[in-house]
Amino acid sequence: MIPTPPSPLRGILLKCFSVIVFTLMASLIKATSAEGLGVPPGQQVFFRSLFAIPVILIWLIWRKELGIGLKTYRPIGHFYRGVIGTMAMALGFWALSLLPFPEVTALGYAAPLLTVIFAAMFLGEEVRLFRIGMVVMGLAGVVVVLSPRLTTGTEMDLRESLGAVVTLAGAACTALAMIFVRKMAQEERTSAIVFWFSVTSTILSLLTLPFGWVMPSAGTMALLVTIGLLGGLGQILLTSAYRHADASLIAPFEYVSMLFALLIGWFVFGEAPTMVMLMGAALVIAAGILIIWRERQLGLERNRQRKAMTPQG
Repeated sequence: MIPTPPSPLRGILLKCFSVIVFTLMASLIKATSAEGLGVPPGQQVFFRSLFAIPVILIWLIWRKELGIGLKTYRPIGHFYRGVIGTMAMALGFWALSLLPFPEVTALGYAAPLLTVIFAAMFLGEEVRLFRIGMVVMGLAGVVVVLSPRLTTGTEMDLRESLGAVVTLAGAACTALAMIFVRKMAQEERTSAIVFWFSVTSTILSLLTLPFGWVMPSAGTMALLVTIGLLGGLGQILLTSAYRHADASLIAPFEYVSMLFALLIGWFVFGEAPTMVMLMGAALVIAAGILIIWRERQLGLERNRQRKAMTPQG
């Protein structure tokens, strides 16, 4: 297969489109949740995973990679990644029924910060002082976002406090899932990781059947199917983005989702953002962008050093 030539602008556009698609998917999850149309998180995970599979398969057939795209060398690794990833997805979907849309988005940004910590703990990655400082700053932002939820009293306070705990637990599971993906990416194709995760999460979500699945109306069913299709499309756009540009270039555009979350939360769900939430989100986003910027600078420095070395060096 001929390598895809780099195209930074195309990579950025694909990343932005993937963010838009995933944000729209999350808004439909919130709309169909227990707070909205009464669909429980486990059932949402089932539809999100099941209907992403045909989209992924069609994409692989179009790229003529079906034969090699699904081949795996680490089936047990896919299972463990699937368990953690499914937990992350279910917790994230549950959080959307408990907290305002922009707040869930802001707290979800804790996942890449926690990934830095887990990478040092489980992968032995070196974490320099700068990254430690940025992680501390980002986690301080998380505390700022959480601060209104740290005191409880009324039933609404308890519900929102639960939402904060659920959201952070989902972010922690997401970070752990990324650790599994980092290890697997050394041997497995991205398409295999995405496909087998969808299969695993579809099967695991069926375990929640005894906990109150509902019979959706035709309209709700259409929304649930759309959630799965958008999930598959978003994953393809995201994967394609990384084919065209370096991760360090396009990763910061993940934070565009905050803008769309604010707009959808305000105009669709009537959730006006608070100044405290915006301040905390700004800290988390700034920390994430600075980590990415620093890693890019270190990568450029390593490349210059390699080019400066003699053939014998």
